[in-house]
Amino acid sequence: MITKTQLNVKRIFDVVLVLICVPFILIPIILLVIIATIDTGKWGVFTQYRIGQYGNRFKIYKIRTLGNGEHQLGSLDSNASLIGRLLRRSKLNEVPQLYNVLIGDMSLVGPRPDLPGFADQLKGEDRIILEVKPGITGPATLKYRNEERILERQKNPTHYNKTIIWVDKVKINKKYVLNYSFYLDLLLILKSILNK
Repeated sequence: MITKTQLNVKRIFDVVLVLICVPFILIPIILLVIIATIDTGKWGVFTQYRIGQYGNRFKIYKIRTLGNGEHQLGSLDSNASLIGRLLRRSKLNEVPQLYNVLIGDMSLVGPRPDLPGFADQLKGEDRIILEVKPGITGPATLKYRNEERILERQKNPTHYNKTIIWVDKVKINKKYVLNYSFYLDLLLILKSILNK
């Protein structure tokens, strides 16, 4: 299982890597926010409360991809513009979460931060997942990188998500925490960059 020392090393690595990336991503983020603002007719930064380490809530930041209407499971394309769909599928809408990493709400690698009603409802041994900060990428994120398209094909996407995908994600994320290594994080980051 991940130790306090490993958590500290993980945190230092996160901060150093994000600070190295900032000069290269700041202008692209600003441009994406401007494009999203024009495209959606709303402020281009979307915020939402998610469940983080130890079950604490925090505010996540993304590039806005929806104009009118709320996003529902299994309805990726219904409320998103062409630009919004491109941002979602390329995961560029997730880039502002580097700010979440910098301020300590998230890590580069870990379980994806969930909406209230999922991670905060974990019981027993499953709560080990909450020992680590949620991540921008992770083993479950990579496996379900096309999750929204999977849900689009389901008759009842909410039920499928709760009974199939969520259950599998819990197993994957428990394994990640129990078998954590710095090398594993590096491997997952590399896989995410290569999108494999």
